[in-house]
Amino acid sequence: MFPMITTLDELRQARLVLREVMEDLEDQGIPFRRDIPVGMMVEVPSAVVMLDRFIEEVDFISIGTNDLIQYALAVDRGNPEVAELYRASDPAVLRLIRSTLETARAAGKSANLCGQMCGNPLFTMLLIGLGLRSMSVRPGSLLEIKEICRAVTLQQCRQTAEHAMTMESAREVERFLRLELKRAVPEAAAAQESGD
Repeated sequence: MFPMITTLDELRQARLVLREVMEDLEDQGIPFRRDIPVGMMVEVPSAVVMLDRFIEEVDFISIGTNDLIQYALAVDRGNPEVAELYRASDPAVLRLIRSTLETARAAGKSANLCGQMCGNPLFTMLLIGLGLRSMSVRPGSLLEIKEICRAVTLQQCRQTAEHAMTMESAREVERFLRLELKRAVPEAAAAQESGD
């Protein structure tokens, strides 16, 4: 999987390097898997905008939410002066994620999501409702995320996502997601509140 791809030329150049390495391995008689799936990280807005082109040249994608949020909102998440503006719940971020998932689904390609967002129980129903079916979750959050996935239906998640996508601010989205989590999985909501 190639990280931080922003242009088609970068992706093609990375694939060319991969082919050259395969040729070197073959010349040296070193066994390797020739049909290895090749994917890319979608972690900058330009990759989302051009994804209909990228998707034709990869086998899968992974949405890197930490960087995508930072670059979409032009906020340095490590800078305490502006860190409050770094919000996974920002409607612009949610639209980028939805667009990415829709493009991958239309092309029949798998999409994963990684980053802090998928490890936050607050976003689980929303992400499932947007069509996400695979996420990389840190071990410390796994049981809680799994509990939510088992306790809700796809229909609940789709309704949650549909309603969240009509909202205009990150705070409004977060407030709504907290209420939905509390209604659907009270134990997870209580744990979320005690962790805040």
